[in-house]
Amino acid sequence: MQTTIAPHIQCPNPDCRSDDNAMGQTTCRACGTSLPHRYLWAIGEGVEKIPPKTIIGDRYQVAAPQVWLDLRPGQSPDVPDSLPENLLPYLQLYDYRLHLPTIYSFAVWDGSGVLLLENVPLNDAGQLLPAIAPSLTLMPTTRKLYWLWQMLELWTPLDELGVTTSLLTPSNIRVEGWRIRLRSLYRAVKPESPPTLADLADLWRSWLPQFSPPVDTALVALCDQMTAVAESGAEDGLQAIAHVLNLLLLEQAAQSPLKLSTVAASSTGPQCSVNEDSSYPNPTGERSAIDAVLSPQLAIICDGIGGHAGGEVASQLAVRSLQLQLQALFAELAEQTEPWPPDIVAQQLEAIIRVVNNTIAAQNDEQGRQGRDRMGTTLVLALQLPQKVRLGDSWSNTHELYLANLGDSRAYWMTPRYCHPLTVDDDLAGRDVRTGRCLYREALHQSNSSALTQALGTREADWIYPSVQRFMLDEDGVLLLCSDGLSDQDQVENHWERIMQPFFGTKASLQETADRWVELANEKNGHDNVSVALMHCTVSPEQPRLFDPSTTKTETEDSVELSDTEWSEAARALFEGVTIPKARPAE
Repeated sequence: MQTTIAPHIQCPNPDCRSDDNAMGQTTCRACGTSLPHRYLWAIGEGVEKIPPKTIIGDRYQVAAPQVWLDLRPGQSPDVPDSLPENLLPYLQLYDYRLHLPTIYSFAVWDGSGVLLLENVPLNDAGQLLPAIAPSLTLMPTTRKLYWLWQMLELWTPLDELGVTTSLLTPSNIRVEGWRIRLRSLYRAVKPESPPTLADLADLWRSWLPQFSPPVDTALVALCDQMTAVAESGAEDGLQAIAHVLNLLLLEQAAQSPLKLSTVAASSTGPQCSVNEDSSYPNPTGERSAIDAVLSPQLAIICDGIGGHAGGEVASQLAVRSLQLQLQALFAELAEQTEPWPPDIVAQQLEAIIRVVNNTIAAQNDEQGRQGRDRMGTTLVLALQLPQKVRLGDSWSNTHELYLANLGDSRAYWMTPRYCHPLTVDDDLAGRDVRTGRCLYREALHQSNSSALTQALGTREADWIYPSVQRFMLDEDGVLLLCSDGLSDQDQVENHWERIMQPFFGTKASLQETADRWVELANEKNGHDNVSVALMHCTVSPEQPRLFDPSTTKTETEDSVELSDTEWSEAARALFEGVTIPKARPAE
């Protein structure tokens, strides 16, 4: 069913469900609950021609071509009894949510199935974020190279699932500050001849006029190397290309100074008697000799598991052990004459985490703890690695930030313009999505969906797989690490602007801001301990210019935009011709 009547957003509060909320309202008129405006990207035959304001299925409003708004955000989306195999890449790439969309639901338009994607590059008003090609002219060199680096990082996981065409269509690649985001996943027009690094090199060559000497000359050589690797099929070719691009990125980033300050805050919470969280730096403000080495470049949050004398011990042991291990890592780095590549650093951090894991596991064994009685802890760690690159006659910081996490403690990057969640929880919901068992929204409604699948110390090191990511600090911002005492119920996503505005407006200190986050957690959640660490990163003097999509032409400016026919073959290849089983509401 489709109409063009004036839409209303239903309250997501299950005890309210009021429909008396006009478009544009931020809270429910009946109960005051926040009204989410969830914009989705629609893929299906003819969806781009549906007139704006059309209401589809008594649930969605067409806001713009292929942009639909869910008018009943509190209700579970419709899901099929089984997912078409062609759509599995969306689920299997769940860990890359920082850059890729996920499946939200299915709908029917004019008798045909429509795929609806969430976590798409749309702003709060439902407008597409800027495409990468026109944005290149506005950004400093470090940002441009960082975008290329992210594309290269995504190449392998997308290639393994046959969707690298997604990285070769400029209008599909959107940018939001430092990160790139893909609008949807595309299969190759000719699956028997999948894209290669030579195709990626050709795309980058078309962007070379946006780079100045000597970077443009270095990129010409890099693109030639990519083409040669594609032709030769060298097994280590991609690694060699990544090494060259990484050094180029580090040299550019290091030309700006970097300033850091780090604080922490913690609370037992109004409903708990013992604080099982531990953090670095020490929330009490006490300093030790090791701080001279690690502070302010390190922040850690650990949320203990196993009750008093269990989780409390595990989290404290993890933080102390990590400090000692990282102190040794810093000493080793000081002797290096060249920066380690990101994959080597990741291996080092993974090894450190496994050592810490076995330290806790050994205590469990000594105390005879079995099954659920074994103590453990979550972990989220941020490390601004003190690697150096030579610039002329001096050395400068490489601006690398490494994140490592296990469990459901999280990291967020915040600026006055946006808040980016950087980590993915290790829980049953995520596991079910990765393995293709169900969609994300459906997984959230499964029993024990938030139960952890990984934690430090509960099992031997061979059974843990910490996530390690490398980011580049190329803008001013604040990194927030927190335990789930804060992140539960999406408190960070819902309140970050209100909490951070005084700090960004220079009306509150970093420590005062950390304390405000703890106060918010105690007020809105209160069922758990809460710990927060904030790392303020300042890069100067050159800052990326703000980019307003409303004042910039749309993707029609992309010189290599696919034609409508080509898009039908490529962009819809994951969905074209798929028969959607009868949808059912998620339980």
